[in-house]
This record gives sequence, C-alpha cells and structure tokens, in this order.
Amino acid sequence: MSYRSPLLARPGAVEAAGADAGVAAHYGDPLREQRLLARGEAIVDLSHRGIVTVSGPDRLSWLNALSSQLLLQLQPGESTEALLLTVQGRIEYDIELVDDGETAWLIVEAFEAPGLAEWLQKMKFMFRIEIADVTDQWAVIGSTAAQPELAGRTVWQDPWPQVGAGGFAYTGVEEPAHPGRERTWFEYLVPAAGLEDAVEGRTLAGVWAAEALRIAAWRPRFGAETDDKTIPHELDLIRTAVHLAKGCYKGQETIARVHNLGHPPRRLVFLQLDGARTSLPAAGSEVRLGDRKVGTVTSVALHYEMGPVALAVIKRSVDPAAPLLVVDGDEQYDAGQEVIVAPDAGQVVGRQGGFLRGPR
Repeated sequence: MSYRSPLLARPGAVEAAGADAGVAAHYGDPLREQRLLARGEAIVDLSHRGIVTVSGPDRLSWLNALSSQLLLQLQPGESTEALLLTVQGRIEYDIELVDDGETAWLIVEAFEAPGLAEWLQKMKFMFRIEIADVTDQWAVIGSTAAQPELAGRTVWQDPWPQVGAGGFAYTGVEEPAHPGRERTWFEYLVPAAGLEDAVEGRTLAGVWAAEALRIAAWRPRFGAETDDKTIPHELDLIRTAVHLAKGCYKGQETIARVHNLGHPPRRLVFLQLDGARTSLPAAGSEVRLGDRKVGTVTSVALHYEMGPVALAVIKRSVDPAAPLLVVDGDEQYDAGQEVIVAPDAGQVVGRQGGFLRGPR
C-alpha cells in the first residue's frame, strides 16, 4: 500500500509525483512557499522518507567498515553523510546519518529503505547490532532553520557544502562563494502518529519549494542525479560523503584511483534555463551541444529569484563556456551552464592546489 501523508488533507494541498508521491508538492502558492522556506518561516512535510535504525554497541564500527565515511568518532547528535558503494565504486545507497548515542538513524529515499535494511541484515554476521526499517513509525520534517519547538528531537543537519574531514571539493569555486552556503537544511524526526501535532500552527511549504532550494545549492539527490553508473566524484560528493584517508571499504579502490590518477567521466552542472518560456522541461530531458547529446537533465524547478533552473549530468569533455540546449520532446530550451564539478577535477597526484581539501 502506497504512503499518503495526513497533511495532504490540508487546504490547497496538491500531491507530488514520482519519488515524492505521498506528500504535497505545494499548498496552492509554490513561489510564496519557497520564499517563506528560504527565510526559515515554513517547514516541509517529508514524511514519505525512508528511515532505518541500527542500534547496539558495535553499530558505528560496523557501519564504518561498510561505508565510505569515517564514523568511529561520530559524536551523539553529530550529522554526516555516508555512501554504500559497489565494488566498482558506484553509488548503491546515499545515507543521511545521525547517531543519538544509542541508535544510528539512517534517513534515505523512500524506495531505498527496504533494500537497505535487507542488505544490512545480510551483513550483520556476529556483530552486536539490531537493524530495523522504522519508516512507518517515524516521519521527517524539513526546514532551512532550527526549530525551537522541536528541540530535543533527533535532527540531521546537512553538512553540504562544507568540505568534511578527509573530504575533497571537486568544484573550482572557493568554499565561501559556493551557493550551497546560502542554504542550511535540517531534517527532524518525529513519531509518525504525532506528525499533525508537530506541525500545528506552522506554515507548510511543499516539496517543490525544497527541491528548488536544493537545486540552487548544487546539492545532488540520490535517485535524481544518480543512475546505476554514478560514482561520487561526478556529483562532488567527495566533499561530504567520502573520507579519503579512512580504512578499507567496498569501492575504495575506484574512489582512490579516479581521485589520484584519473578524472570522473561525467560532471554535474547547474543550468540556467530560458526564462521566456512558460513551461519547464521534464527530468530526463536530453542536454545537447549542437545536434549531439552530451547529457541528461536530472532535476528541474522554478526558483523564486532565478527563474527556471536545473541540474544535469553531462560528459566531462563538454566546454564549460559552450551554450547548451535542453530538448524535451518537441520543446527546446536554451541553457547556460555553471560549472559544479570542474572538467579537470581528479588526478590530484602531483598537482599543486586548485581544489579544496578537508581536514584529515
């Protein structure tokens, strides 16, 4: 049975589609909701998100051995991001992780939770841990500002775009100038049965608002910017989700080889779309350079200040100064690109500066 949030009963609520089905896309005024969310004056219903818990004394050492992130010294209440990779270094799961001192809370996309819980169970062996998919028991509330009314709740704060310990930035943008600095992001966990009480008296914004702010912050999302071939370097996820100096984990060889000796084959790019159009291209639309397909639009939104914007994954070799064209069926949209992942990112052995390295 598919999920449907009780907040969809609110006046003006219009249900989202795709990965966000089950919660509201908006409540009747998307751009106003986006402005309020950006100012920290609204909250977002993300109760469709998946939640898996790992408890027990071995939880952090066990998760550390499995994932791309160094978790051994993770403190209660500290937020991080971790990836589970294939042997080839491709992203299988992208996890928002916060530990409360007894339990590690793993927040993922709704479609990830069942498979993640099942995979973790298979890797349990003799470790002193307990794993549970608690998606139906807990709900997520998103906001760009801390919520005093929810103080004491478990909360994950997005580390993006800070270059974490052991991380590395694949952009050529100095960190203070990164547009992600304009967006802070919190995800609060509340009991699913108490969701309506938790948002009582608060202004609601739909997920369209959250998506527009995410895109403007160059923040990749699993299932949108990823496919079955995605490696972290292509999306600038080395900055927040990978510790380059930690011990062995599945996929580490690819991470190290591309980082030290090679370049990612594709790169994430921000697109400013033709503002004269009254429509938006769909995610999945082709990105073309002349008559040649060079990539795919992965996320698109109407931003309350910038107008139509998108993220796309394109071939690394595409000239950063080249004007691009987005094609959605019979519709075509002129697109100016802003570099997120630099074309020469990677191959750091023997290089002098150029990119930002996190503390080891």
